[in-house]
Amino acid sequence: MTLPNSNSIATSLPLYNFSGGVGLLPPTVISEAQQAILEVPGTRISALVINHRSQLCRDILDETEKNLRTLLTIPDNYHILFLQGGASLQFSMIPMNLWVNKNQPVDYLVSGYWSSKAIKEAEIEKKNVNIIWNGKAQKFVRVPRPDEYQIDPDAAYVHYYSNETVEGLQFENPLETGDIPLVCDMSSDFLAKPIDISKYALIYAHAQKNIGAAGVTVVIIRDDLLECIPDNIPTILDYRPHVEMKSIYNTPPIFAIYVVLLVTRWLLNDIGGLTNMAQQSQHKAALLYKAIDESQGFYRGHAQVDSRSLINVVFNLATPNLERQFIETAERLGIIGLEGHRSLGGIRASLYNSMPVEGALYLQNFMLEFQQQFKGQQQ
Repeated sequence: MTLPNSNSIATSLPLYNFSGGVGLLPPTVISEAQQAILEVPGTRISALVINHRSQLCRDILDETEKNLRTLLTIPDNYHILFLQGGASLQFSMIPMNLWVNKNQPVDYLVSGYWSSKAIKEAEIEKKNVNIIWNGKAQKFVRVPRPDEYQIDPDAAYVHYYSNETVEGLQFENPLETGDIPLVCDMSSDFLAKPIDISKYALIYAHAQKNIGAAGVTVVIIRDDLLECIPDNIPTILDYRPHVEMKSIYNTPPIFAIYVVLLVTRWLLNDIGGLTNMAQQSQHKAALLYKAIDESQGFYRGHAQVDSRSLINVVFNLATPNLERQFIETAERLGIIGLEGHRSLGGIRASLYNSMPVEGALYLQNFMLEFQQQFKGQQQ
């Protein structure tokens, strides 16, 4: 690799998108989705115009659910829903459905930008939201140790975010909450590794980071939670009609769900399951963290080592000008999407499932060459 002098991306170079927002999709999935826009194989019907009351729609939903159950070993006492509104709508639906007795507290753990946003919606329901740990004072550089937070034994539920995409933080293990329902936003590391579903009462994840195209949110909810949902909430925001109608209470985003179906097939058939996916995630992240750790301060990781995300690698260079030069030079080599979140700045390389190991290695090589050329500007 030779660092370019021109301002244009050479078309002969590979293109790797490390964006933290809408993530990559596997090339095979894009190709199959492209074909499905014209015709879902064997149906003569475009995936864009499938009738949501048709058997084809039901078949797509059922296979996607079956694949998710296989990948995550989801038992029968959990329902899988395909909803709209993104993870942001779940910030509201969760307290509306699960916070039945408003005299009870609810516990929220604040580890970064997105877990902070979830609390604001819960506070609309009632102000007594317990923040059991908040990393803001330390600028969100780590997740807490289990001995640093205390769960209220009367809490209606405990909510946390498994992987903070903005700050590049990740919990290695789920919170231990005993009999208190554990709720988790897994939007950015869903299907990146095996998980023990039995630890959770509700999991949610929007598709566009790790499992598909924007427009659908996967919700996995334990059956017993449905028994306590109050009757005074809008029907569309009540989990029960969606469970009863198996995700077609209203017209579902069927094309977005079809893309999730294609991704689950890819994970099962091409990757070989989530254990293999987790190994790839560890390998990709190790390549970038090695470049950071061995740079003698040229690259400065945001997260403390024991809290580092395998999905979002966040770091800084010495000055904003050098960071801008890093981003612009990378773009000319076909490495795009490295801008940090607007709330934090810096550099963020997102290693979602569809990013190949070759992409992470290509970025690592660029980081090494950029450091060699500009190490005099380290201070």
